[in-house]
Amino acid sequence: MRFFTLKNTLLVDAVTCAGLFVLCVFATATVAALLGLPSDVVTVAGWIGLPSALLMLFVATQKTPSKGLANLIAVGNLGWVAASFAVLAIFGGQMTWLGIAVVAAQALVVLYFALLEAKGAAALPRPATA
Repeated sequence: MRFFTLKNTLLVDAVTCAGLFVLCVFATATVAALLGLPSDVVTVAGWIGLPSALLMLFVATQKTPSKGLANLIAVGNLGWVAASFAVLAIFGGQMTWLGIAVVAAQALVVLYFALLEAKGAAALPRPATA
């Protein structure tokens, strides 16, 4: 049995989003200093993580995950990847080397999650039409 099923991927993604929320909202100043990013950017990133984690958890715990919501999560993750590279383009000159490495690495991990989630969504049965 493969570990990277849609449900498992969504659960791991939800945990990482929840971790992002906790770190970026409750340790904003520390994270901002370590990454070399403005506090507002860090805080907004953290608050985006909370509803994302909740949606991922909801879909992962459905008996049969919603194809539409799984696709929405995959597209949202692609948006996150684009936003991460925008952050690098806009703030790269002021970011620390650690910050650049962290933002680039997490963007690539989120891209991998998006690909796994899109593949998992594609394998789901089509919803019945009335």
